[in-house]
Amino acid sequence: MRIAVLTSGGDSAGMNPAVRAVVKAGITKGCETYVIREGYEGLVRGNTTPPRPRPKAERHVPAERLARFGTDALVKNLSFGDGPALREGAGDADEEEEGTLRGRHIVRVGWDDVRGWMGEGGTFIGSARSASFRTLEGRLAAAHNLIKEGIDGLVVCGGDGSLTGADRLRAEWGELVQQLVAGGKITETEAALNSHLKIVGLVGSIDNDMALTDMTIGAPTALTRICEAIDNINSTAASHSRAFVVEVMGRHCGWLALMAGVSAGADYVFIPEQPPKSQPWEEEMCEVIRRHREVGKRKTIVIVAEGAHDRDLNPIKAEKVKDVLTEVLKLDTRVTTLGHTQRGGRPVAMDRILPTLQGIDAVNALLEATPDQPSYMIGIHENKILRIPLVDAVQQTQAVAAAIEARDFGRAMSLRDPEFEQFYNAFNLTSTLEKGNRLPKEKRLRVAILHMGAPAGGMNAATRTAVRYCISKGHKPVCINNGFKGLLDDNVSELSWLKVDNWTARGGSELGTNRHLPDTDLGGVASKFQQHQFDALFMIGGFEAFSALLILEKARKDYPAFNVPMVHLPATISNNVPLTDFSLGCDTSLNAIVDACDAIRQSAAASRNRVFVVETQGGQCGYIAAMGALATGAVICYTPEKGVNLDTLRADVRFLKARFMLDEKGKSEGRLIIRNEKSSDVYSTEVITKILKEEGGDLFDSRSASLGHTLQGGIPSPIDRARAVRLTMMCMEFLETHAHELLQHPPHRRRGTRDTAAVITIQGSGIKFVPVEDLVMHADMKKRRGKHTWWEGIKDLSELLGGRTDLVAHKFDINAPHGHEPYQDAYP
Repeated sequence: MRIAVLTSGGDSAGMNPAVRAVVKAGITKGCETYVIREGYEGLVRGNTTPPRPRPKAERHVPAERLARFGTDALVKNLSFGDGPALREGAGDADEEEEGTLRGRHIVRVGWDDVRGWMGEGGTFIGSARSASFRTLEGRLAAAHNLIKEGIDGLVVCGGDGSLTGADRLRAEWGELVQQLVAGGKITETEAALNSHLKIVGLVGSIDNDMALTDMTIGAPTALTRICEAIDNINSTAASHSRAFVVEVMGRHCGWLALMAGVSAGADYVFIPEQPPKSQPWEEEMCEVIRRHREVGKRKTIVIVAEGAHDRDLNPIKAEKVKDVLTEVLKLDTRVTTLGHTQRGGRPVAMDRILPTLQGIDAVNALLEATPDQPSYMIGIHENKILRIPLVDAVQQTQAVAAAIEARDFGRAMSLRDPEFEQFYNAFNLTSTLEKGNRLPKEKRLRVAILHMGAPAGGMNAATRTAVRYCISKGHKPVCINNGFKGLLDDNVSELSWLKVDNWTARGGSELGTNRHLPDTDLGGVASKFQQHQFDALFMIGGFEAFSALLILEKARKDYPAFNVPMVHLPATISNNVPLTDFSLGCDTSLNAIVDACDAIRQSAAASRNRVFVVETQGGQCGYIAAMGALATGAVICYTPEKGVNLDTLRADVRFLKARFMLDEKGKSEGRLIIRNEKSSDVYSTEVITKILKEEGGDLFDSRSASLGHTLQGGIPSPIDRARAVRLTMMCMEFLETHAHELLQHPPHRRRGTRDTAAVITIQGSGIKFVPVEDLVMHADMKKRRGKHTWWEGIKDLSELLGGRTDLVAHKFDINAPHGHEPYQDAYP
């Protein structure tokens, strides 16, 4: 099969990783792979000149040595086509230049042609909005060019307009082929061979405006750029007691504005789906900000989506908001329009991992497609890769715009993903100082909030949300400093609404955290529960918090004070809490790995023949090592689950020797190996580095780098902040519901049932509260990790894309079983 990939519409970070994944997955499956330059415009233009020959790679490797390393099957895929011209931006150089692509828009590419694409923003193959493709003549030319090049599978990465165009091309394909036959452009034989065009869509849009998928390619990076800007604005706003109005992209979708408001702690947001309820809108906004200023807040941040409007669909512009803040509230106000800075820059970890997984599934979908199946869009729900009929996704996306145009804002909100409305409600509850939500006094609770284990990004955002939720409902948030040890020392305090205002962007743990479990003095802990009259306990932490909750739940029969609802929100960079797919902090940690490895890769690439062994944290859980390897393009990954032995190292040395021998002379890229700190007690990072250095000879050198505690610190990612807000809101509602049930009984008769001591978990496409006792059967208590995980196949997948699996084993089935469950179960 011949597979081509194009990027269309606006560019977004993550498109290059998506193209890379399609190309490498296609080659692995035995397909020929092509890229189409300049999107649909390039497809319409096609190739007007033949390919110019590239200089033959200088690979003076004897055939017997290639056979010895088992590489001959892949040699033909390693380097051909015009990848360097794509990557270096010299595609349209003068015709006398070697490797020019002038006059050629459909270009065959190989394995090495997409190397180095993982950490680059934009799209190397170019993107354009094509007016010609919207015409029948343009689509006829596009069909002719595909048939001429023998391409029967097309992957389109773009927004709803691009995917609509893809579906239309597929729907008209039969008629277009007949017209080409009638016009003498192709023969009947060619028409019979090309009777069906297989199309799959990948959604590339920073606005995250496509329905039926949680996240689009480019949205996480754009959100990160926005939050970085607002984090910087916050400090100058507080210094001068100013107001800032920040305009972000989002013509028909308020996702970026809303998520930035949640993640960066804004005071007010304007989004297209839900305009202010009051008319005129100025009164509602000013009342909210006036209350914030009255309690002593020195800064004001208002976020405006570019498509914002009032309930009569009159546009709300940033300059107008500035004028209102200046004239009505007398605030010194500035406007910041972020513009295209949101679209560019290096992709964050999620915009490398998700496009890679989606690109691989796009190839699988093409290979499995039949003429009677619809064209699919590859989407995601939580961590579950989904195939969604493209026409359904486009129709629902367009239905949102129609609902807004009809002023049916309730329907517009309902057509977005359920998480959208959850975040909207969470923002209103945690950003607004509103007393109207308070419960009757008899229903108000004293909620204990505690951190446990190592610090992780998002802990403070979760605490801020819990505190503000409590205040809005009239509960008392009792924050315990320094874990259970601090509780025994009566180191508790009640935080105010303003005190936690800046906590969303703070890393570490503002409450303080440690690994002391409550069983060091269970009686003392129970006494403190009784003394401080806790009605509920909210714990934020990793495996220690899970263990602590288990201890408290088992002790209920002996200590009545523990018969209160208790919930654990997993927060650990190791992501080792059983049954949950994601913990707070793991996204921040992956971004730290990506930043460090991008810098290390530059050194490795500049040295041409250097291998870096990068050590990560993670304890006995290989999550961040495996996902970090996938995000950084590492060629080898060592995890505790798979371990390291002498046979593994022998195979890895053979692979590296073969791989460096097959590089074009003087153009080796340098390579990364990611090693979890607990992969092996014998084969340490230092030992592996020395072995590689010794065995590499004159082919390659080796160095090591330990990232250590840099993975625990830093500013939390917007994904971790937003996830903290959403999950904390659900935890507080859980505690509130169960506490009110227990309060109906006299104190001496209150008995907490097993489901009132639970862990909130993300499982596939859903979020579930699991009784802590049920988690034990899924936990390896000795190694402090889950027995089975959804990401078990990621290590093999990263090595497949790095080339190791092909060079060592010759074959790899993406859907083959890995461990307890097949990889397909996690990403169908």
